[in-house]
Amino acid sequence: MSSQASLGWLGIVRLGLIQASLGAIVVLTTSTMNRVMVVEFALPAMLPGALVALHHAIQMSRPRFGYGSDVGGRRTPWIVGGMLVLALGGITASLGTALMGTDVFWGTATALLGFVMIGLGVGACGTSLLVFLAKRVDAGRRAAAATIVWVMMIVGFAVTAGMAGHFLDPFSPQRLVIVTSVVALIAVLVAVLAMRNLEGEGVQHASGDTSDGTQKLPFRTALAEVWREQEARRFTIFVFVSMLAYSAQDLILEPFAGLVFGMTPGESTQLAGVQHGGVLLGMLVVAVTGTLFKRSRNNLLRNWTVGGCLASSGALFVIAFGGFMAPDWPLNASVFALGVANGAFAVAAIGSMMALAGHGRERREGLRMGLWGAAQAIAFGLGGFLGTVAVDVAKAFLAKPEAAYGIVFCVEGCLFVAAALLALKVRPPQRVEQDEEMAMFGDAGLVELAEGR
Repeated sequence: MSSQASLGWLGIVRLGLIQASLGAIVVLTTSTMNRVMVVEFALPAMLPGALVALHHAIQMSRPRFGYGSDVGGRRTPWIVGGMLVLALGGITASLGTALMGTDVFWGTATALLGFVMIGLGVGACGTSLLVFLAKRVDAGRRAAAATIVWVMMIVGFAVTAGMAGHFLDPFSPQRLVIVTSVVALIAVLVAVLAMRNLEGEGVQHASGDTSDGTQKLPFRTALAEVWREQEARRFTIFVFVSMLAYSAQDLILEPFAGLVFGMTPGESTQLAGVQHGGVLLGMLVVAVTGTLFKRSRNNLLRNWTVGGCLASSGALFVIAFGGFMAPDWPLNASVFALGVANGAFAVAAIGSMMALAGHGRERREGLRMGLWGAAQAIAFGLGGFLGTVAVDVAKAFLAKPEAAYGIVFCVEGCLFVAAALLALKVRPPQRVEQDEEMAMFGDAGLVELAEGR
């Protein structure tokens, strides 16, 4: 690693283009194909829901992909290879979706294969991309880098949705396959060009000193070693709880706006746009402060993580209360505040993830990042599903929808409080290093070290 130069802003943007390409394929599979199955082909909503949940579940393989890139010492093959698998998965899923119009069984079987490939591709490409950022971006730029990459992914969502929507009209199954194939081809080309000559040669093995043989440890042994690391284990639990809270409101916010506030489909869609605008603002604020205040950046990221979780909790409690004041309550402002808090906590958590990925005696950045990515994927898959189930259960016992949704929002708020408490226990890297020095030198040795003797 010492032989490699740190990435400049242009290099970070190049990685952001890959993340945007990844998002472009994913948004077609989780949004456009979802709609085609339910609306055009009148299939149960459970079908696309199960396929999307499968793509999240497959990402439990992230630790294995991270381990593979650690052993090989290079991230480029995993990033480009993962994008290729993702692209093929997207095309296969579109073929399966188109086939559902004439043969539901074989269409579903084909789509099933496609979504498995999508999960594998996202896991391989996304994990190695984050590790590459963590290893090659200076600490003072990590918050800004995380913001750039995630904003570009959102841009990929938006641009692809708009362009694909234009070329899909008038709709036909053949058009769906053609549009998806073109997007997939462009995504692969972007990934290849963006990674060209970016990593360089002679990359040191991420598993540590290549002479000590640590990279040859079996995957399960290496994973067990990482799980025994206190900070890695704490951060994994934090990622799971915070992402569970973050994703649980995704599928219930717009129905809440329609049922309780009487918003039309167009108005509730605009509400989602308001939330995303808040997310963007929150990300930018963390990026700017993380870049300006470099000396305290690790503590600053942790403070933003904790503060963002607590602010997200407060916003959810406010939205729950606002339901009882509908339609007079300023829902747009409350949702915007939730977006700002979500954006701040998400980027700060990613920045902390990048800082902690390289910490540990056994230099297993990819494996750690894969472990956290798997926790995030599981939480996302569970969060959306459990949020809708919780609303249905609450509605069965409560006559008023505002009460049912309010209870679920409050539960999500409590999860964010728990996530904030967990984040407080995760020590910034410099504190971990100080504690290790204390353990190595002992009290007397640490006094001598502090006195410069």
